[in-house]
Amino acid sequence: MTIRDRVSALLAEYGIPSAAVGVLHDGVITGFAVGIRDVETAEPATPDTVYQCGSMTKTWTALVFLQLVDEGKADLDEPIRTYLPEFRVADPETTAKLTARHLLNHTNGIEEAFGDPGEDDDIHERMVENIADAPQVFPLGHTHGYSAALGYAILARITEVLDGKRWDDVLRDRLFTPLALTGTNSRPEQVDGTRAATGHLIRSLAEGPIVTPMAYLPREFGPGGGITSTIHDVLTMAHVLLHEGLAPDGRRIVSAASVREMMRSRVPVPDPYLFGPAWALGLIVCDWHGETVYATDGSTIGQNARLRILPDSNTAVAVLTNGGPRETFARKVFTEILGDLGTAVPPELPEPDPALKLDLPRYEGVYERPGARYEVSAEGGALRLTLDLDPMQAEFLGKPARLTHELLPVSPTHFLMPSADPLEDTQTVAIYDFTEGAARFLHTNCRVHPRRGSSISTPAKT
Repeated sequence: MTIRDRVSALLAEYGIPSAAVGVLHDGVITGFAVGIRDVETAEPATPDTVYQCGSMTKTWTALVFLQLVDEGKADLDEPIRTYLPEFRVADPETTAKLTARHLLNHTNGIEEAFGDPGEDDDIHERMVENIADAPQVFPLGHTHGYSAALGYAILARITEVLDGKRWDDVLRDRLFTPLALTGTNSRPEQVDGTRAATGHLIRSLAEGPIVTPMAYLPREFGPGGGITSTIHDVLTMAHVLLHEGLAPDGRRIVSAASVREMMRSRVPVPDPYLFGPAWALGLIVCDWHGETVYATDGSTIGQNARLRILPDSNTAVAVLTNGGPRETFARKVFTEILGDLGTAVPPELPEPDPALKLDLPRYEGVYERPGARYEVSAEGGALRLTLDLDPMQAEFLGKPARLTHELLPVSPTHFLMPSADPLEDTQTVAIYDFTEGAARFLHTNCRVHPRRGSSISTPAKT
C-alpha cells in the first residue's frame, strides 16, 4: 500500500475530507493531496489547494521580528515600551519589563482581554490600547501559557511601528514575495476561492463532516493565526529553518544566528506530552526518542496545519487538513512517512502509573479564566476533571454543556484524560506549582488556567 493509499484510509477512519501532505528532504520538496476540499461541491483537493494554517502563522511572525533584530531595529530583550511607549497593562512589572522574548515564547502571562478591536487596518494598535487594564493570568516569566492572539498581535504592532507599514504589507514584502510564496496570504479576501479548502467539523461518523459555521478566524488572530497557504509554501518556510535562514534559491531571509536563537532559546512547557517539553521562539521543541524535533502547528474552526522539522535528518514533513483536529491522525501520518524514510518517528503518549499515591485535595479546585473553566474533584480515590463547553459550541456539536473525564496520573503533576467519545483523542493535563500547598495552575492544550483563590502576584519557581 502506498503512502497515498494509507493517508486515504486514515481520512476515511477519522472523517476528514482531505489532506495535503508534503516532505522536504535534502532540499527537495515532494507532496500530494487526497480527498475533497469541500463536501458540498466534492471538488478534489490538489497540491495547490490553499488551507488555513492557524497558529502556524506565529512562526512566520517570529521570522519577521527576527529580521528586525538582524537589522538592529529591535532587540529580543529590550522592554516593549522602548518601541511602544503607550504600552500598559494592569501589572506595573509587566508594563515595565515585558520583552519580545516573553511574547515569542508565551511567558507574558497577560490575559487576552483586548475587547473588540474591530476589523480595520488599525486593529493591532487598538488591541494594544485596549489592554491597558488587562490582568495577569500568571506573573511575567513565571510559566508557559499559550497566547492565541494577543502576544503576537503586540509583536505585529511593534513591527508596524518599526517598518512603517501595516502588518499584512510587512508579511508580503518581507516573506511572501522574497520566498515566492504564490499560494500564501494573510487576509481571507486575498485567497483564490477556486483553490481554497473549506473547513469541516464532525458531530458523528455516521453523519460525516459538515461545513464549519465560521469560514475564517476574526482579524484579531491575524499575526497569530491568519495565514493561508499550500503544502509547498509551508515547506518553503521550513526550508528557511532547516538551512540556517536561506530560501531554496539561496536568498538570505534571516541570519543563521537568528535561526539558532529561535531554536535554542527555550522555556519549559508544564504539559510536555501534547507536543514536547519546551517552547522556543515561534517553535515548539519536541523530544522524539532522544532526537530534538521542532514543531509549528495551527488550528482554525475546521482546518488544521501540522509541521515537523527534523534537523538531524535534514527533513521536514507537513500535513494540512480541512477537518479535525485529531492529533492521532497527524501522528499516524508522520509515523508512516518518516518510518519509510528511516528517520525518528513521533513517540506515543506515556502509560499511566496506577501505583502513584497522590494527595488528592491538593489538586481539587476550579481552574478558570474568561471563556474556559475546569473543575477538578476527587471521587472514589481518583481525580476527575469537568469542563464547561461554550454553549453555542455544545449545541452545534450536539454535546452536553458539561463533560467529565477521569484523570489518570503519569506523574505527580501530569495526567492523561481519555475520552469515551470515539471522535476525541486522549488529552494531556498538567496540574502543578504547589508553592501555596494546593496547586496554582492547570495547563492543557498549551493554555494555563489559575486555580480560583490562588495568588498570581507572587512569582515562584515552576
